[in-house]
Amino acid sequence: MELGWGNQKASKFITNVGLVTSIGRNGQNIMSAEWSYYVSWAPALINVHIAGKSAGAGKATLENISETMEFGVNVAAEDQNVFASISGGSSGHDVDKISVLREMGAQFYKARKIGAPMLSGAALNAECRVKQIVDMGDHAMVVGEVVEIESHDAIRPLAYSFGKYYRLGEQIHKPEQAVLDKISALAEKHRKRK
Repeated sequence: MELGWGNQKASKFITNVGLVTSIGRNGQNIMSAEWSYYVSWAPALINVHIAGKSAGAGKATLENISETMEFGVNVAAEDQNVFASISGGSSGHDVDKISVLREMGAQFYKARKIGAPMLSGAALNAECRVKQIVDMGDHAMVVGEVVEIESHDAIRPLAYSFGKYYRLGEQIHKPEQAVLDKISALAEKHRKRK
């Protein structure tokens, strides 16, 4: 089965916007990756998914990462939707997106442990070294081990769903203690006996 981009059946997924920075044969580059997320706490691992195959030419970011075996993940802040659109709107083969972003007001800082630039003002900045690159369907899954990370409590991440940006809304609290106690009792009642 195929679920191509824009398929309404896939419209219920909500993600952040990972602005993936790299440096290599294509110079400094940045791309938007809606599939960027934590997969392990110990060791700290982050996955990013980049369209194309790991073995061949394709995305400028994937080529840079394959060459240097490192990358940055900058989780876009709510006020960085324009930066996210610039980062995802063209190829690093054709456009110096870092320069475009700077002219649009973005600021970058020198990473502590990798060569790629990091985006100032992001909700989270993670410097990663590649553990593995795996072809997954029409994307390459890049697994990176976090070697440096900063998170900014006062900055909220930009949410993304089905081609649109959103602000996080009202927090929905976990169930009250009485409900949690009932769940525990029911789980005990229905515990599988071995």
